[in-house]
This record gives sequence, structure tokens and C-alpha cells, in this order.
Amino acid sequence: MIQQMTDLPANMAGFRSSGKVTKEDFDFVIDRVREKVESSGELNYMLVLDNDPSDFTAGAWLNDAWLGVKNLLKWNRAAIVTDLESVIAFTDAFSKVMPGEFRGYRKSELQKAIDWVSGVTN
Repeated sequence: MIQQMTDLPANMAGFRSSGKVTKEDFDFVIDRVREKVESSGELNYMLVLDNDPSDFTAGAWLNDAWLGVKNLLKWNRAAIVTDLESVIAFTDAFSKVMPGEFRGYRKSELQKAIDWVSGVTN
């Protein structure tokens, strides 16, 4: 399941995943991201993983990829917050091939991730 995070700066879209994540969960994310891009012209995005990437169904991964492609030129900053080192390393490497900036953060650095994604810090 994916839930939208509340109490975040207005210029970012943030979500928390737990348990099984389906295509329908990412349909919800895509709708919220579309709204954010339409209102601000860019995408500042954060996903907190309280689960393992293996909990995402194939449909969820396809919708996640569609989210990236559909907003390719709108990405500004994106953070994945997790304690899985492999996901953090992948996210950091992903920044080298995608428009925008991507960073991985540990869960203990959640506020640091929010500050960075929202532009409070560099």
C-alpha cells in the first residue's frame, strides 16, 4: 500500500509504502504527482520505503516507470528513504542518467531528505 505523506512543504509530493504495493497504488501516486506538476511546473518527490522492493507487483513497477517517463523533463529533486543500502546506491547512481537530482537517504535522515527535496538545503 502507498499512502500520501502529510505535513510536507507545499512544493513536494511525498509517499510512504508498506506491505504489498500494486498498480492501483501507483495510480494514486500518478494522480497526485500530476496535480503537483500542474500546479508548480516541476516535481519534487519523495518515497519512504517501509517495505522491500520485492513487495512491489509487476504492475506497480510498470506504473512507477510510467511516472518517470511521463514526467521526465519535470523532475527537479527526488529522494528515496530506506535502510536498504542497495536501494540508496541505486538511487544515487540513477541521478547520473536522469534529468533532475536523485538521492538516497536512510530512514534516520528523513528530515534531511525532506529539507533537500523541498529546497530548504542543497
